[in-house]
Amino acid sequence: MSYGGAATVAGYSIPEKHHRAKFGMWLFLTSEIMFFTGFIGAYIALYNSSPTAGKDACELNWVIALINTIVLITSSLTMARAVAASKRGDAPSVQLHLVLTMLLAFTFMGIKAYEYGSKFAHGYTPSYSPFFSAYYLLTGFHGLHVLGGIVVMWHLLAFSFAGKYTKEYNIPMEVTGLYWHFVDIVWIFLFPMLYLLSPIQAAVGH
Repeated sequence: MSYGGAATVAGYSIPEKHHRAKFGMWLFLTSEIMFFTGFIGAYIALYNSSPTAGKDACELNWVIALINTIVLITSSLTMARAVAASKRGDAPSVQLHLVLTMLLAFTFMGIKAYEYGSKFAHGYTPSYSPFFSAYYLLTGFHGLHVLGGIVVMWHLLAFSFAGKYTKEYNIPMEVTGLYWHFVDIVWIFLFPMLYLLSPIQAAVGH
C-alpha cells in the first residue's frame, strides 16, 4: 500500500493516526523525562555530597561543550524546517533538512567523541571519581538518544525518497521532530549543570 495516497493507515483514518502517534510519542517522552530526572537528581545529590566534585567539574571544557550546544540547537532548527516542509508536501526540502540535521547530529557526536578521548587521555575515566561516573552516565545516555535519532532520520530520508510521505501523511516526520526537540532540550539542561556550575562558583569564590 502506498502510504502517501491512502485515506487510511493500518486501519485508521489519517487524522486518527496522527492523534495516536503523537499521543504515543508523548507517552514515550514522559518515560524518558522520568529516566533523565532520576539521573539528574542522583547527580545533584552526588555533587553536593562529594568534596571533589566541583574540582573535577572544572576539568571539563565548557568551550567545546558550548560549540556542541550550538550545533545541537542548530540541528533542532533544521529538523523544524524538515517538519514544516513535510506539512507542505515539499519532499526536496524535507530531504535537504533531514540530511543537514543528520550531519549536525554526527558533528555533535564527533565533538563528544573528541571530548571523551581527551578526558581518557588525561586519566579522567568513569572510575576516576564519582563525578566523572555521573558525567559519563548522563552524557552517554544522552548520546544514545542522539544515535537513535540519527537511525530514525536515516529511515525517514529513505522513505521520503521512496515517496511514502505527503502533506496529508507526515506522521513519522512530526513525531520524530518531537523526539529530536526533546533531545535538544535535555542537552540544554545538561550543559550548564555539568559544564558551567563549578566554573561560575569558582569565579565568585564559592
